[in-house]
Amino acid sequence: MDLKFNNSRKYISISVSSKAQTMSPHIKSIDDIVVLGINLSKFNKATQFFICVTGVFVFYLIYGYLQELIFSVEGFKPFGWYLTLVQFGFYSVFGLIELQLIQDKRRRIPGKTYMIIAFLTVGTMGLSNTSLGYLNYPTQVIFKCCKLIPVMLGGVFIQGKRYNIADVSAAVCMSLGLIWFTLADSTVAPNFNLTGVVLISLALCADAVIGNVQEKAMKMHNASNSEMVLYSYSIGFVYILLGLTCTTGLSPAVAFCSKHPVQTYGYAFLFSLTGYFGISFVLALIKIFGALLAVTVTTGRKAMTIVLSFIFFAKPFTFQYVWSGLLVVLGIFLNVYSKNMDKIKLPSLYSLLNKKLEDKKTRTLAQTV
Repeated sequence: MDLKFNNSRKYISISVSSKAQTMSPHIKSIDDIVVLGINLSKFNKATQFFICVTGVFVFYLIYGYLQELIFSVEGFKPFGWYLTLVQFGFYSVFGLIELQLIQDKRRRIPGKTYMIIAFLTVGTMGLSNTSLGYLNYPTQVIFKCCKLIPVMLGGVFIQGKRYNIADVSAAVCMSLGLIWFTLADSTVAPNFNLTGVVLISLALCADAVIGNVQEKAMKMHNASNSEMVLYSYSIGFVYILLGLTCTTGLSPAVAFCSKHPVQTYGYAFLFSLTGYFGISFVLALIKIFGALLAVTVTTGRKAMTIVLSFIFFAKPFTFQYVWSGLLVVLGIFLNVYSKNMDKIKLPSLYSLLNKKLEDKKTRTLAQTV
């Protein structure tokens, strides 16, 4: 920074040479993308993509495995809400630690907004965890892939929105896939319970709402991810604690987990840690490459999670799972295509027929010559 004094006109001129020179060495550039201490901005695009995809697959595959492993402990299935309580506690600690590592520690989002976000977060994760007491893990994952359905229903009945043919086709494919997958599960799974379907459906509805609320709050108040995690999960922790205390569901869960500390608290810590790390890589993937590629990667991860679930945990299998799963994947592709029509140019039926006729004419002419 240069200061120039001019006595005749009595003014001070301040010139800043460049942003990089005036920035404190302890403050990272706003363009830096740091995940788990790794500054991805120093690598080329191919390396960034490899690191993000590896992080998403590694951490979320371990996350899914541990979640199903916890519920495979005999006698644990009724304590899904207590697992959510422990998970919220760990997330709050992780968010507090991360918030201490950044310079701006102020809370930007109002407390009332956090109370709403925390309530929706409790509904999303609590109902999702509890549904595993009634459903196979692959069925739960398939349902979680279909968040578009409650989003569209809410848009139609609440906001009066109209959707294009691609969105409607996506919702139809997902709905048919879910129905087919659920029917297959009810046929071959001995512990199938319709309560699980209701719970995971309610979790999807809460998840469809919470994304819009979080995005709006973070953009309006310019809040960080660590702030959002700390306050939403810590308030949610209080909600669940009060709920379990009032319903006398806390004492049996604590008594059970105290008898199996490694299989409950130990697995829950790793389960929470891998989930916390996994979302960091997902957010980095979205920021660098956009939502289109991020959805593609996370969909592949969910498909791999279902495959590994059948490999590591004994459960009945039918090929109806495969066909219904492919219907859901087709619905996801149509949804992504609908939002990125300008980036994804699919050939029209007319152009394909025209190209085929031209190729046929070319071959005929070649034979004549």
